Amino acid sequence: MIRASRATQVAVPSSPPAGEALRLDGVVKKYGAGATATVALRGIDLVLVPGSFTAIMGPSGSGKSTLLHVAAGLDSPTSGSVRLGGTEIAGLRSAQRTRFRRDHVGFVFQAYNLLPALSVEQNIALPLMLGQRAPDPAWLDFLISSVGLVDQRHRLPSDLSGGQQQRVAIARALVTRPHVVFADEPTGALDSRTGRQVLDLLAHTTRELDQTVVMVTHDPVVAAHAERVIFLADGAFAGHLDGATPTQITQYLSGLGEW
Repeated sequence: MIRASRATQVAVPSSPPAGEALRLDGVVKKYGAGATATVALRGIDLVLVPGSFTAIMGPSGSGKSTLLHVAAGLDSPTSGSVRLGGTEIAGLRSAQRTRFRRDHVGFVFQAYNLLPALSVEQNIALPLMLGQRAPDPAWLDFLISSVGLVDQRHRLPSDLSGGQQQRVAIARALVTRPHVVFADEPTGALDSRTGRQVLDLLAHTTRELDQTVVMVTHDPVVAAHAERVIFLADGAFAGHLDGATPTQITQYLSGLGEW
């Protein structure tokens, strides 16, 4: 659970402005051209509000990873609109999109992607340092406390467990106060108990920090931590469930094809 001491509670920034954290309109993604082209996304429309926790699931090849990459600005759509925090990113040039991701998008990956020579604190502050911005000490202290790493803040990643390293990655994803945090199989390398703790932490960021989280997973138990599960099949939406149990998610998936 995210906790703030009395000393740092007052430093928590205000919630992001009301509106749309993420909006996709008619997003199509094709790979290749002509008769051999592969259509990965087929006219995706999606609106997510600030403070929502959404899981994306689907059979292998359904387009869920492509959707995550396009929505996060890691890839460009072939056509359609992608707006993050009100900014249209689909038409940005590569360098512009890179700067936008660094300043306004958070990422949590299965592999943690921490720099081994940097301390916990330095890894968390890295996106700000890359943008030549000084971290807000109070916000940095709050994040380190929130993910339960106060006693480890000066340690290297090699001194941490897998769960602790993923907590560093979550704090790093939050340090720029992003429009959206995208998580790609964030518990895939963790045991079930540690994975559950990481998922609880992600869920609490949506409630306590009004942070929007979008997570791709293949695991119904993991997806059940989200408020809404969106299902894809053949690059298109195939439905959704709200507040679903792992059993309900598994049953829904069984109707979508080979899993």
